[in-house]
Amino acid sequence: MKERILKRFSDEIAALERELKVELPKEIQRARELGDLRENAEYKAAKERQEIVNARIAMLKKRVGEISLMNLDRIPADRAGFGSTVHLRAESGDTIIYQLVMPEEADVEKGLISTASPIGRAILNKEEGDEINVTTPNGSRTFELVKLITIHDDNE
Repeated sequence: MKERILKRFSDEIAALERELKVELPKEIQRARELGDLRENAEYKAAKERQEIVNARIAMLKKRVGEISLMNLDRIPADRAGFGSTVHLRAESGDTIIYQLVMPEEADVEKGLISTASPIGRAILNKEEGDEINVTTPNGSRTFELVKLITIHDDNE
């Protein structure tokens, strides 16, 4: 899971660096050839894109550093944590399955929720049988954690 995110980030960094070093300089050169730079929309757009790309590269490199330092062995084997799959029973009796992931991988439609989201934070460190109370923008919800599969169970 960690490796998948790092690969995705390094691929994006490579694409952005290519844009920064190859494509944007060509656009800036083309815009310069059009004349007066003070009123040149193409030039301004290319320079703004350059700033955005630089900021995104810096943010991605920072996240790569943080994620690289993560020690997955320190995640508890008996409580919900990063990478865990949880089966929750809602008050209605419905069962909902979520996997706790990093914010970059979150996709509620696929059952991937961020450990930083309100429900993700509420699930962290819970054990099977625990009641989970979550305050969301839509109000308070209560779940029971009926099944827990940790990242350690998945790797066996």
